[in-house]
Amino acid sequence: MQQQEKNTLLIKNTARNLGFDYCGIAKAEYLEEEAPKLDAWLAKNYHGKMAYMANHFDKRLDPRKLVDNAQSVISLMYNYYPPKKLPEGKEDLKIAKYAYGKDYHFVVKDKLKSFLEILREEIGEINGRVFVDSAPVMERQWAQKAGLGWTGKNSLLLNKNSGSFFFLAELIIDLPLKYDNPVTKDYCGTCTRCIDACPTDAIVQDNLVDASKCISYLTIELKEEIPTEFKGEMENWAFGCDICQDVCPWNRFSRPHQEPEFLPTPELESLEWQEMTKETFNRVFKKSALKRSKWEGLKRNIQFIRQT
Repeated sequence: MQQQEKNTLLIKNTARNLGFDYCGIAKAEYLEEEAPKLDAWLAKNYHGKMAYMANHFDKRLDPRKLVDNAQSVISLMYNYYPPKKLPEGKEDLKIAKYAYGKDYHFVVKDKLKSFLEILREEIGEINGRVFVDSAPVMERQWAQKAGLGWTGKNSLLLNKNSGSFFFLAELIIDLPLKYDNPVTKDYCGTCTRCIDACPTDAIVQDNLVDASKCISYLTIELKEEIPTEFKGEMENWAFGCDICQDVCPWNRFSRPHQEPEFLPTPELESLEWQEMTKETFNRVFKKSALKRSKWEGLKRNIQFIRQT
């Protein structure tokens, strides 16, 4: 077996041993097809107040600008579909499933650091960096190039066997490897369930989302007051939104995750959102992704929902 094949096999086995559900590898190169798409998306101001999305345009498109002499982009998927959902009744405030437990940035990044250490121990000196939604990396595009899935109409990566409730992560390294074939077929077909279900009409067309209308953007990224045009449209989502994923037929294949750190605490399960104080927020969400919205942001979201 050639060295590239041995290294590739080591990477796939290491990914499995660390709990990643899927691992694919693509050649590190300029994403030529994505350049005009990204440019057009930004020009239409679909990124809203997320000014950082317009930064580092070249780095977003070329991983070799992130890691010197980058040869390979290793894309990984880590399941977060919960064994049990938090209450989602008509009057219940809702949070996105990815935020049930400990912040994924910590959990997945620790695994990636271990991943890179293992590779260096087994192979030798490797120049590389790890990424978990924390740098200008077009993770869905790389995952598709690495054969992990295709981009759905809601712009999320869909996997034929497991749906979309996954965190994406990457290792960009200077090691040439055996590359996987990209997924070139769109398995969504004529289905428009995600488009039809979005209450704020954020999905403007196939694979194109106006983030400035997305409930996840409005409840997390937007730091100003939520525009009044969205009153009555939030469907009780206080942090994030799963509507387009919940209605997606491919998510009937979702399986409960095996990560204890993603489970909600008993205190979160019994939380009285309306009565929550800042002290309670800081205690319950100390290591949670909800810290991104801060107490003031979450309070704003809840008040906006209850006023409608």
